[in-house]
Amino acid sequence: MDQALRREERAQVEAIRVDCNPGQGEIRVGLTEQQRSSDSLSYLRVGGVTKTFGRFVALCDVSFHAERGEFVCILGPSGCGKTTVLRVVAGLEQQDSGQVFLVDRDVTSLPVSKRNVGIVFQSYALFPNLTALQNIGYGLKSLRNARTAIGKRVGELLRLVGLESMGHKYPAQLSGGQQQRVALARAMALSPNLLLLDEPLSALDAQVRIVLRSELRQLQRRLGVTTLMVTHDQEEALTMADRILVMDRGRIVQDGTPLEIYNKPSTPFVASFIGSMNFIERAVNAAAGVYRVGGLTLQVQNGSGHLTPGTQVTMAIRPEDVVVGRAGGEAPNTVAARVSGLEFRGPHYRITFRLQAGNGTSTLRADVPTEALRRLEIREDIDMAIQLPPDRIRVYAS
Repeated sequence: MDQALRREERAQVEAIRVDCNPGQGEIRVGLTEQQRSSDSLSYLRVGGVTKTFGRFVALCDVSFHAERGEFVCILGPSGCGKTTVLRVVAGLEQQDSGQVFLVDRDVTSLPVSKRNVGIVFQSYALFPNLTALQNIGYGLKSLRNARTAIGKRVGELLRLVGLESMGHKYPAQLSGGQQQRVALARAMALSPNLLLLDEPLSALDAQVRIVLRSELRQLQRRLGVTTLMVTHDQEEALTMADRILVMDRGRIVQDGTPLEIYNKPSTPFVASFIGSMNFIERAVNAAAGVYRVGGLTLQVQNGSGHLTPGTQVTMAIRPEDVVVGRAGGEAPNTVAARVSGLEFRGPHYRITFRLQAGNGTSTLRADVPTEALRRLEIREDIDMAIQLPPDRIRVYAS
């Protein structure tokens, strides 16, 4: 009976794995020849990694690369698989299929101790009974390095992270930001090929996070160490990363620079997860670059040219791209709207507009500098003209 249940469970997991890579019939194991050629100079290469926990698919055919000295952020909501990716790269988790290459060396089957990676965990994982100096030097001591060499290396790292006078203190005597620096120095003690950061700033206060993310980025640039960081904080990813991998439900849904991710989100999920976004649903493609929604006709420069007339789409525009107060019929996509809400956000206001779209009413949000709000005398329940610039609208097939 138990054997029959185990066979059934294995069959279910295998079915999930096959479904994870639809249209191919089986999970691709490792890197394709094309990937091997195109990524031959990549410092870190991850190819076709799939990981399941029972019937749950944590990672589904995940592939990406990182160049030498590059800072790559894995960004996504809780449960999307980003920490599992980090653990697979580190060797803390064994994938079901796929390969990991580090400095042109296949480390897929190697334990974490053989991969020469430095890891900073979310909790920092410092030894509470050891001083900052002893925590940083712990890995060096375990390798039986000479005491003078250890002392010199630890001193260099303490100066590097700005804790020269804190070496004698225990973790409980340090602030959260200081503990994070000790954890980072400990990870760098063995001069790792790869630095892995698992939400290293999430436990800190907002103001401390802002300061430390800048310090961490500057330190990474000085050291030139290839870094892979997991975060759910979009602002961290946008300000720190050279490149961002956006994940959703175990897959990488977009890989690009912060500017590409923000300005050209590839899916509605990415558009909504990174920053704020207005969505105009149930729009219909009327002609090349022309869309209708209710009684409105909108021109779009970034529209999907391959769509046939009559195709239903979702349009998107960021609140800061909506132009408020431009009247007249010359500017394309100028529409009448009524102010239905004002939300003070310090340097700017978020305005909610109601648009009369023929057979229904739609809402649209716009971000306006506080100075512009006063100059235009914007208040609730007044009618205004707003413009949706054609080059700032994104179009997604429904």
